[in-house]
Amino acid sequence: MPAPLASYRIVHFTSVHPATDTRIFHRQCRWLAAAGAQVTLIATGETPCVGLSADNGTDPRVRLRMLPRPRHRGQRLTRTFAAMLVAAWREPADLYHFHDPELILAGMLLRLTGRRVVYDVHEDVPRQILSKPWIPRPFRSLIAGLVRGCEAVAARTLSGFVVAWPAIAPRFPAGRTVVVGNFPALDELLPATLTPYEQRPPDVAYVGGISRIRSAQEMVAAMALLPEEFCAARLHLAGTFSDPALEARVAAQDGWTRTCFHGWQGRDQVAELLNRVRAGIVVMYPEPNHLNAYPNKLFEYMAAGIPVVASDFPLWREIVETAGCGLLVPPRDPAALAAAITWLLAHPQVAAAMGAAGQQAVRRRYNWEREATGLLRLYLQILPPPPAAQSTKPVTGR
Repeated sequence: MPAPLASYRIVHFTSVHPATDTRIFHRQCRWLAAAGAQVTLIATGETPCVGLSADNGTDPRVRLRMLPRPRHRGQRLTRTFAAMLVAAWREPADLYHFHDPELILAGMLLRLTGRRVVYDVHEDVPRQILSKPWIPRPFRSLIAGLVRGCEAVAARTLSGFVVAWPAIAPRFPAGRTVVVGNFPALDELLPATLTPYEQRPPDVAYVGGISRIRSAQEMVAAMALLPEEFCAARLHLAGTFSDPALEARVAAQDGWTRTCFHGWQGRDQVAELLNRVRAGIVVMYPEPNHLNAYPNKLFEYMAAGIPVVASDFPLWREIVETAGCGLLVPPRDPAALAAAITWLLAHPQVAAAMGAAGQQAVRRRYNWEREATGLLRLYLQILPPPPAAQSTKPVTGR
């Protein structure tokens, strides 16, 4: 590809997400490096970073700077915040791009020195807070309001905003905000050798964070409800549990004997897993942050060419029905989920056609190559003219 960002230095930083985060590292940082930018990613974790191996896409063009991993949330909000701010401050760059609401103050402090700063809004954070189990329920609305206020101040201060889906965009300045969906790259989930659909075992998969509101218990319960003719079917869980207590509850369910838990998987491993199952599950609870969200895993299943079983939310229904790529079920209903899985397993030719239709929709619309043009447009709007030579001092300006 051409190098429209050649000679520019760009720093991404995150205190919450791992260095292997799909949106940050695999899509944004690697794409920016391919566009010619000198990219540095500051994150927390081990040094060298655990998990960044050839199997999941290490890119030598992206410089990693790893800070100590915080031991708990309080340390992350204090010591890690300060370390992250200092690390970003010391990195000479033309643009700074951060990914967490808890770093808004760090972004504004960098901006007050004249540096160009972009805030990447991955979630509708005020709505997300309303579902956070670790926040006492009486305080959730108050904290959500405080976060909304912080984002309103940031909207008047920072250089630009990247939001992950359209419903978030109205909270930020239209002229400085772009929607960049977290869609897969066209070649991101292609396995080394494609397994024909009809040759796959009657298995289904869920890939991502495993939590109560992402139907961890309902998925396992559904497996126990499958009819005898599909007793060999297995649910493959790839990801990490949100807490040990949930993992213990799920492991005690009847459907656990039909579940294969793989733990965290790299991108190549995810591609191989999706290459040997017949459907992908993305059934989330109707929480405020889910209803208008673009679920990353929905589009990854589509990109892998497998049919989806998704929550019957209006936005998700529009995507799935328009593409013709799967079935919709009410959340919190293991019997409905089991019925959808059974139907797909019993109609492999129709299911294969659904998977192909979803893959085609990704190629036409829901792909990172298309979304990245918005990110590039925002960057070129904010960045100064290409410098004749890099200085050793941070570049200041708009």
